[in-house]
Amino acid sequence: MPCSRGIPEITFPSELPFSGEQALNLSRTRAAALPRSMPGRFGYNSGWLNVALRGRMAKVLIVEDDAALTTVIIDWLSHQNYVVEAVSTGAEAEEFLRSYRYDAIVLDWGLPDTTGVEVCQRFRAGGGQTPILMLTGKREIQEKEQGLDSGADDYLTKPFDVKELSARLRALLRRAGGMTDNILSVRDIRLDPAKHTVTKDGAEIKLFRKEFALLEFLLRHQNKVFSPEALLDHVWVSEAGVGPETVRTSVKRLRQQIDTEGQSSLIENVRGVGYRLVPTD
Repeated sequence: MPCSRGIPEITFPSELPFSGEQALNLSRTRAAALPRSMPGRFGYNSGWLNVALRGRMAKVLIVEDDAALTTVIIDWLSHQNYVVEAVSTGAEAEEFLRSYRYDAIVLDWGLPDTTGVEVCQRFRAGGGQTPILMLTGKREIQEKEQGLDSGADDYLTKPFDVKELSARLRALLRRAGGMTDNILSVRDIRLDPAKHTVTKDGAEIKLFRKEFALLEFLLRHQNKVFSPEALLDHVWVSEAGVGPETVRTSVKRLRQQIDTEGQSSLIENVRGVGYRLVPTD
């Protein structure tokens, strides 16, 4: 499916047999193919790439002005089943951190308009609690101390292997009580985030990508009520053409797949508020 706002579709191979310099070379080729000035969320001028990725419900903001490196990270995290948004300046990062919620932030130290350290300090001073992984080419102990003391939770020195990046993200999410690969279940429904499968009474059911993501999120937050706007914030990448009706449509389709005739729906409407997943009939 093409990305929104005229951004060309990026396709991913079934496997990523490359890393390091091979990945960087491939990403430079892909980055060079992008229009020099295009609307939307990533480009040499506009600064954004907005990609909705399959599977696990972690939503990550990448703040990095190197287009080639950003493409490498997105290519890799797509196979780790994250939802990713990427920006290229500190001002854009702060705007989106004010507007949207993320499970983790990958923040480059050196940005065109400021430093990652300053972005991190302002975010923490404003009460931001999202785990932050700082990227930098700086190797001195004093510089690492400065990055961590600014509020970053971890520090990764360039160049790095993308496998280490995703491993550090997983560790940050675990420490923050975020995503795990444990089986999620309610009544006769079982969801396996690692295998990206859902079964009902032992039989596998097929869900659209967003339906899977929505079910996973609700399973992780059983009995909690979420407004359509909150679900959009957590489950959908902030993109054009989505709104409360998008949520209502996805909930309707999801109910058709997971509910059992003669029993109350797993997803309950809370009138005037939103939706919640109810574990017991």
